[in-house]
Amino acid sequence: MSSFEEADTEETVTCLQITVFYSGPLQSGPFQSIKLGMREKLPSSEVVKFGRNSNICHYTFQDKQVSRVQFSLQLFKMFNSSVLSFEIKNMSKKTSLIVGNKELGYLNKTDLPARCMVRFGDYQLLMEKEDGESLEWFETQFILSPRSLVQENNWPPQRPIPESGHYLPYSTQNMSPTEIDENESWIEG
Repeated sequence: MSSFEEADTEETVTCLQITVFYSGPLQSGPFQSIKLGMREKLPSSEVVKFGRNSNICHYTFQDKQVSRVQFSLQLFKMFNSSVLSFEIKNMSKKTSLIVGNKELGYLNKTDLPARCMVRFGDYQLLMEKEDGESLEWFETQFILSPRSLVQENNWPPQRPIPESGHYLPYSTQNMSPTEIDENESWIEG
């Protein structure tokens, strides 16, 4: 038998591709600690933290506006499923994390869809998952986008986050009371 025949069968690995955009000033570059364009292999049991504290976080943002630990990702396998999924958790006490159109407050978590926009502060992260067979490992890959991901991918525009740090799920602008005669019926179109 040749060594080719005796070699272990290669498994594909789940990969989370993260395209990042920062709308603030890029003086020093908030992504200088992240290896852009390269795939990094991590054990599936690891909770991956993102933030500015390099002692705690696997991926650090060089920005004082980012929390020490902004958010975390953890892998899990859904019941009766063979593929890995990600769960995202907001670890920031000061800033809400917007996942798709959901606002996650401090310690709130949700399943990460296969393709999803994650936003906080001046950051936009487009997360796209490629399924793999391995349950032992997963990979991450960061790509820097020169343009707004919200505009480029036709995502709903990011609503302003007020100083309280909480996202408003709907706009209160142009919402004035409507007077209806008691004999009229209100019909939404």
